[in-house]
Amino acid sequence: MTRFGLALLMILVIQGFVIFSEAQLKMGFYDQTCPYAEKIVQDVVNQHINNAPSLAAGLIRMHFHDCFVRGCDGSILINATSSNQQVEKLAPPNLTVRGFDFIDKVKSALESKCPGIVSCADIITLATRDSIVAIGGPTWNVPTGRRDGRISNFAEAMNNIPPPFGNFTTLITLFGNQGLDVKDLVLLSGAHTIGVSHCSSFSNRLFNFTGVGDQDPSLDSEYADNLKSRRCLSIADNTTKVEMDPGSRNTFDLSYYRLVLKRRGLFESDAALTMNPAALAQVKRFAGGSEQEFFAEFSNSMEKMGRIGVKTGSDGEIRRTCAFVN
Repeated sequence: MTRFGLALLMILVIQGFVIFSEAQLKMGFYDQTCPYAEKIVQDVVNQHINNAPSLAAGLIRMHFHDCFVRGCDGSILINATSSNQQVEKLAPPNLTVRGFDFIDKVKSALESKCPGIVSCADIITLATRDSIVAIGGPTWNVPTGRRDGRISNFAEAMNNIPPPFGNFTTLITLFGNQGLDVKDLVLLSGAHTIGVSHCSSFSNRLFNFTGVGDQDPSLDSEYADNLKSRRCLSIADNTTKVEMDPGSRNTFDLSYYRLVLKRRGLFESDAALTMNPAALAQVKRFAGGSEQEFFAEFSNSMEKMGRIGVKTGSDGEIRRTCAFVN
């Protein structure tokens, strides 16, 4: 190879390395372009969380549902712009997702300081972490640099978001499709320690489990009777909300796992964790373990989830308004 050819090759290699480096998530991605970006997100979260601690559950659910469809690219935020456009937000799994207005507030605060710099995908990821920390839950690293997707698809949301009625095979398949394993499944299910659910997400377990007016035998009968008599009075109830972790719905703790072992998890997907030996072993370990250990491992799984299918570099865009593609 000539000296000129070797020099050209070296330039191309260096350019390729730079492009590759720029295309990765990294801690402090906005340090030069919007130095106070993460502080702005944190401040807006802290201004609202005391009056609305349930925001944490809404945001972590939004983050989860976003990452499982086309990766963590903010596509769950996109509004339909015509009557026949079917976006993720309109899919049944997302009809009860909350926090869209809050993400818009954070975006507005960032746009006023650093227009066109911080992605909506990073806002969801940062705000989720900060809201969990604000209610006393774990913290985790959030490397930034995600870019926003331009496509939002109803059918993909239906096919990829793990359903509350999923059995273990369904759950581990959907998690596996995203590069997550059994341990991640059990850890991320631990987010059910906060928040509420509508009766419609589990009422078949109470009233018509196999289509003959029966009750799910994997659900504790005393708990089921209590739900039927005091909360979800009929299978048609789609408005009543029930705490997923009764008594501590705004406290991030280990009680979810103890409830699962008592057969008092609200969803079939909760009960499914006891149907596989590896998953059950993890449930037992967390139920009897330390909160500190759970927090550390939960944090690792959240950071792992936050990297699913991210768009970086020149892929995607930075939306000016989170609900609309530029």
